[in-house]
Amino acid sequence: MEMYAIEVVGDLMILRADGGLNASTAGQLSEQVTALVKGGVRNIIVDCSKLEIISSIGLGSLLLLHTRSKSVGGEVKLCGLKGSIVQILRMTKLDSLFEMYADVEEARLAFRPPSAT
Repeated sequence: MEMYAIEVVGDLMILRADGGLNASTAGQLSEQVTALVKGGVRNIIVDCSKLEIISSIGLGSLLLLHTRSKSVGGEVKLCGLKGSIVQILRMTKLDSLFEMYADVEEARLAFRPPSAT
């Protein structure tokens, strides 16, 4: 699996997960997130549209991502989830922790502050 930033705007970063999130790739995610949070990123969108598998260690990595982002006042939103990945998040009750969106644009809009009317 590869995790790579596809866009960083201010304190918002979009990460694309490609392949699988498991024991052999979780360390990569942890290192990237630590560096990015230290660099000022608070809010993260994880585009899971190309994510095919996730293990318990991969779920732990998402929790770590959530914890680190929250520690600096940010949030993590997931998008592009499909099939078994959605089922795993529901079974582990992580769907109540992470907001999930259909695509990157929908998740990006969710980060916009409510308009003052």
